[in-house]
Amino acid sequence: MRAELVAQIRKLTQKRKLTQAEAATLLGVSQPRVSDLLRGKIELFSVDALVKMLWRAGLGVSIVIKDRARVA
Repeated sequence: MRAELVAQIRKLTQKRKLTQAEAATLLGVSQPRVSDLLRGKIELFSVDALVKMLWRAGLGVSIVIKDRARVA
C-alpha cells in the first residue's frame, strides 16, 4: 500500500513539474522528506503520513477491502 501511495506522489510531482521545494510546500513536509520519498525510502513513511500528503495536494485516497477468496 505504501508503494502505491508513494508512486502516486511521484506521479503528481512529475505531472505538475514540481521542484522538491515546491512539492514540499504542497505536501506540507520538508524538502529533505520529499527527497527521501523520491529516492524510494518508503520505509521512512507511514501510510497515514502518505495519505495526509496526498490529501494536502488535493487528492482523495480510498481503500478497498476485498474477500481474499475473490482476489485471485
